[in-house]
Amino acid sequence: MGGNGSGTAEKRPNTQLGSWFVRSGWSKGELARQVNRRARQMGAHHISTDTSRVRRWLDGEQPREPIPRILSELFSERFGCVVGVEELGLRAAHRAPSVSGVDLPWAGPQTTALLSEFSRSDLMLARRGFLGTSLALAAGPSLIEPMQRWLVPVPPAPGAPQPDPARDRTRRARLSVPELDLLEATTAMFRQWDAQCGGGLRRKAVVGQLHEVTDLLQEPQPATVATRLFKVAAELSQLAGWMSYDMGLQPTAQKYFVLALHAAKEAGDRPLGAYILSSMSRQMIHLGRPDDALELIHLAQYGSRETATARTQAMLYAVEARACAGMGRPSKVKRAVRMAEETFEDAVPGEPEPDWIRFFSEAELNAENAHSYRDLAYVAGRSPTYAALAAPVMERAVELFAKDAEHQRSYALNLIGMATVHLLQREPEQCAVRARQAMPFAQQVRSERVNTRLRKTVDTAARDFGTVAEVIHLGEELARGLPEAEAV
Repeated sequence: MGGNGSGTAEKRPNTQLGSWFVRSGWSKGELARQVNRRARQMGAHHISTDTSRVRRWLDGEQPREPIPRILSELFSERFGCVVGVEELGLRAAHRAPSVSGVDLPWAGPQTTALLSEFSRSDLMLARRGFLGTSLALAAGPSLIEPMQRWLVPVPPAPGAPQPDPARDRTRRARLSVPELDLLEATTAMFRQWDAQCGGGLRRKAVVGQLHEVTDLLQEPQPATVATRLFKVAAELSQLAGWMSYDMGLQPTAQKYFVLALHAAKEAGDRPLGAYILSSMSRQMIHLGRPDDALELIHLAQYGSRETATARTQAMLYAVEARACAGMGRPSKVKRAVRMAEETFEDAVPGEPEPDWIRFFSEAELNAENAHSYRDLAYVAGRSPTYAALAAPVMERAVELFAKDAEHQRSYALNLIGMATVHLLQREPEQCAVRARQAMPFAQQVRSERVNTRLRKTVDTAARDFGTVAEVIHLGEELARGLPEAEAV
């Protein structure tokens, strides 16, 4: 029995995998290299794939986990759509209901138990060299329909104890108010670290803190304390999901987002739930599912329309524009961009707002709107009209992020975004300037998103303008400054 195979029965060529492989344009060596790279990123350091192993998969050998999930993620990213394990002609691992899927019970005790189980599994499996091998991405109705239930009131379970304010007043809380304040401040600190350093540096610390909070939630707590703890759990789970997304761990990210939404529902915090749905929407945009992204953001807007601050509503409009851009709807993009700008102007200076929306500054507003126009330009066949709309807005975002020492990853992503706009405008020299400016940040932050976008931009520049001296030099600098082995 081979090290990554299963069984020695007679095999038939895997025509489904072969079809996706041929359309990808990858060589066997390139696919093997990407599998190894993704495995290292997951912590599965025992994986060592070569061209002969890829050939055996194409010939019908069934690889063991986590290879099927890795292949699913790689082909999903390559084609901009969710390519399931079964669509590749591979066998999916058995998934226990408690740790897979997104259609989960909307009830406090189950939410707490699932948060505890998943965070514990994440910490334990990461140490063993696996991470999330039992997960698969949900998309389409299997994702959207369960999420719609975040707005539906959940009746108490038969036999469940009714709220008793008098009992709550006499129940002794294990946590003091200063301790709860410290938990909330620690969550804000983790969020700041993520913005500065990327998702790879503190992800395990966030997951560990989340697991500790779920331990507290499993103990009897006064209702006011439980509400605050569920809010902290929701924010930590969203942040764990965002860090996982930043590192390219897409199924793990989605699971944390779903659990975060359940916790926000238990806390009764509609704006926080809308923010979590916006994170899920951004992930779907990244995965080439703008239709799903738009459904999620509409759920967020509908659920928080009477409770969200102007800044939060502006953020939701900006994400709506991104989703519409991916669907090639220019009039909808322009409307959502205008609404984002106008609503952002309505934000009251000094208005009390949750820490999680503090990231949505004037710089972030310009960045989102610029990327919407940029995406629209690509969907419209590299339209110079939409590229021209993107250019000044992206330049403004870059200018503002250059003054913001906290959001280093966003600065890098927008430098790369500006480089892509220059490519659309057929300005390879300016593209090289911006990509070169982003390179030190790619070396500093632990972000697979930054690395991947920079590599793709340089690859596109080399393909379209491979004879331009600045582009040639840029490729050489990237190979020296961000070697492939360090991209994880």
